Amino acid sequence: MKPPEDVLAAFRVMAPEWIATTAIASLWKVSRAGGGAAVLKYYGARGMGSEADGFRFLQAAPEDCAARVYGLRPDAALIEWLEGPSLADLAIAGEDETAARELVRVASGLHPGTGQAPEGYPRLEDRFDALFHLKPAPSCAAGDKAAIAACQTLACELLNTQIDVRPLHGDLHHGNVMKTPRGYCAFDAKGIVGERTYELANAFRHPYGNPDLTRDPRRIGMLADLWSVGFAVDRQRLLQWAAVKCALSIAWRSKGRLAQDDELDLLAALLSCATGQDLSRV
Repeated sequence: MKPPEDVLAAFRVMAPEWIATTAIASLWKVSRAGGGAAVLKYYGARGMGSEADGFRFLQAAPEDCAARVYGLRPDAALIEWLEGPSLADLAIAGEDETAARELVRVASGLHPGTGQAPEGYPRLEDRFDALFHLKPAPSCAAGDKAAIAACQTLACELLNTQIDVRPLHGDLHHGNVMKTPRGYCAFDAKGIVGERTYELANAFRHPYGNPDLTRDPRRIGMLADLWSVGFAVDRQRLLQWAAVKCALSIAWRSKGRLAQDDELDLLAALLSCATGQDLSRV
């Protein structure tokens, strides 16, 4: 599998090494004509769709905390090669608090001053349709029904009272931040406009696939303490956003009808920390 020759020529890159194929693109590590490596992401005739907003965000972000975008065309992107390791690797290796500190440093670096101009980015509230339309299946446990209902109400309240609205990375977490010679840098942005506090909401679910770590209330509290101070946001509101983002991810996977999900226990833990309610006993 190789990228089209015209794409290689347009970006002046060579020696493609296939990395992965996603639902909408194929990725190769390539060599740049001027030296150094890069990632070529080829979308084909369908184009990059909503990922264009993510590249726009990265292009406007400070270079000391975001991957460089070397080139764009409707069907492809050329992005800086980030050698790693990721903050997910660091957290899994036992340096969870260090990873958390680096993540909030990157988040703060992405949002200097008043941030980027918001025009043209999709709105955060438009991402929540799946949560608002999620219905419990008959087999859904009472506590899980109550947790989803609580998050539907909470999400509505948060979205209707957003503060410091600005363009966001939109998917900032441990796996999307890699080490580079100039420090840790974010990549794989979504590019949305919404409340600044939301930027770190998804990171409470990461590093993904490590339930013993992410479900620990002490760890959730540590992240809330560290990130609310380091990112200068309200601690409770940060936890509330974390809970509704977890619920949103569950809703996306559930496709309209909730029966069971591997993150329902994480949702219960986040809601408990955010609201003080133990819905597992409902």
